[in-house]
Amino acid sequence: MDHILRDLNPQQQRAVTHSGSPLLLLAGAGSGKTRVLTHRAAYFVSANLANQSEVLLLTFTNKAAAEMLQRMKKLLPSGHTDQLFAGTFHSFCCRLLRKDGAAIGVSPNFVIYDENDQESLIRSAISDLGLTPKEFNPKGVAYFIESAKNNYQSPSDLKQSSHGFWQSYATQIYTKYQQKLEEYQALDFDDLLFKTVKLFLEYPTVLQKYQEAYKYILVDEYQDTNQIQYLLTKLLAQKYRQVTVVGDASQAIYSWRGADYRNLTSFTTDFKEATVINLEQNYRSTQTILTAANAVISKNTTHPVLKLFTTKKSDEKIRVIQADSELSEAELVAQKIIFLSQNLHISLRNIAVLYRMNAQSRVIEESFIKSSIPYVLIGGLRFYERAEVKDILAMLRFAVDQRDMVSYDRLEKTIGKKKLQNLQQAISGLNVSRFSSSQLLDALISASSYLDKFDPKDEEDQRRLENIKELKSVATSHPNVYQFLENVSLVQQEYSLQEKKKKKENKDGVRLMTLHSSKGLEFEVVFLVGFEEGILPHSRSMVEASDIEEERRLCYVGITRAKDFLYLTYAARRLYFGKSSLNEPSRFLSDIPEELVEIEQVASFRDYRRPAPAGDNFYYDPDIY
Repeated sequence: MDHILRDLNPQQQRAVTHSGSPLLLLAGAGSGKTRVLTHRAAYFVSANLANQSEVLLLTFTNKAAAEMLQRMKKLLPSGHTDQLFAGTFHSFCCRLLRKDGAAIGVSPNFVIYDENDQESLIRSAISDLGLTPKEFNPKGVAYFIESAKNNYQSPSDLKQSSHGFWQSYATQIYTKYQQKLEEYQALDFDDLLFKTVKLFLEYPTVLQKYQEAYKYILVDEYQDTNQIQYLLTKLLAQKYRQVTVVGDASQAIYSWRGADYRNLTSFTTDFKEATVINLEQNYRSTQTILTAANAVISKNTTHPVLKLFTTKKSDEKIRVIQADSELSEAELVAQKIIFLSQNLHISLRNIAVLYRMNAQSRVIEESFIKSSIPYVLIGGLRFYERAEVKDILAMLRFAVDQRDMVSYDRLEKTIGKKKLQNLQQAISGLNVSRFSSSQLLDALISASSYLDKFDPKDEEDQRRLENIKELKSVATSHPNVYQFLENVSLVQQEYSLQEKKKKKENKDGVRLMTLHSSKGLEFEVVFLVGFEEGILPHSRSMVEASDIEEERRLCYVGITRAKDFLYLTYAARRLYFGKSSLNEPSRFLSDIPEELVEIEQVASFRDYRRPAPAGDNFYYDPDIY
């Protein structure tokens, strides 16, 4: 028993040993929440408060679940975790439905459809109703269905509340889609939770069975739960009320996935007797970094804000770098990384470059390639390997050489024969040599109707559109289309060489990733690039106060990834999606106390890009992209 409490601070010990009421743990970044949660689960078993089979530990990824289970195996005697369930919401519901789903018509042998299967079935449903994918983008309809299921809304529920042409027909597609799923004895991932809640609500005896089976429930990352996950947890914990949830509203950055940080405050409404314990001691970052993070997040008013502190001492200030341009910014980041690696002997894998938008990686990647800095992209593909970028490049290559059958075959698969014919007709009427790269790019995108396949309201499609816009910036930098394609080929060749080298070096390289992908990670050095108005906070998030608050939380997450060194960089001028813009530093920079910051003076870096040709207004409209 002592080993379970050893090396825990007083608040952590209190959290681990608490009993008698529901428990809400507000755990700040780097406060050891995973440790507390696993030690608490082990404590239940070790103190004979629960049989191991009565403990249910729910989280969001299989990796996190495996890590928790591994930690508990080290805390408990051999065999004492064999019957303990630690897994994702989806894996728990999948197992439950195979056992008891027959009561609501779910076959125990059901198959699970992934996103591609789901989209194909939606296309089929659209066709059956005499509609077209052009009228109803399958991805947009999939998002509509996902949102409905996450809010526990069936097609019949929506029929009563839907309004407007699109929503009315989307509800009909939802109905047809569900009929097809039932016909094929299939469930999509959202169905796993939806059907489980339906089972619990319609068959109280089944709910009671699982309430008796799992008397001690622990839920990780509670700020990331959506409404149906919240409802599922509430139903399971209703009888014995031995439920522990851990979360931090300041790290709630997934509202676009349906996550609702307000579930943290709703918890104390549904479980009025709940005890709330704050875990505010940080074991990751220096106090300078934490004070800066506290200053940024304290401006949010709609959720609880913890005040992080640490015993870790350092005189290192936060470095702020203003660059002339995005090229200069990337070059300066590369120079700093080389200095940190060679002089402070910091491993490249312990350095991260974080950015708000996926498209920002392109200029960083090219700078690193130029400087021979190995890097690893986390949670994404290298810029020129992204499907939408490769599609546009295939159009350009085919336009300059219509004998290029590799590009032809790719386009036939991605845009279809009819659109490819339209594209060929447009190309036949073009004198390629008379157009700049950006003009030609715009003309080909327009002629192929390529953008029709994307739904600007879909978060993933929005990222793809941003990548296409960023390719416009590359085209603007290289007006001659042949030189543009040559530059791309050279960069791609360097990609290939670095991949081979990276394998030999066991993937040692600087970590590049979006701020969203960085959550849960930590690094000795963090560069937060593009620290500008319009980027962080994002231009799409400047209307609603709630959106600005989420951008502030995203900034907070980025800052608290840094253990020892934090660099905030921004560009006075940026070639942004094909057009040059003058940007103000992010408003979040002014939130950080001046005494924590050191402005780095840097030598100017010449921008070798040629300006775009005068009168470059052919087809291009940034609001369309």
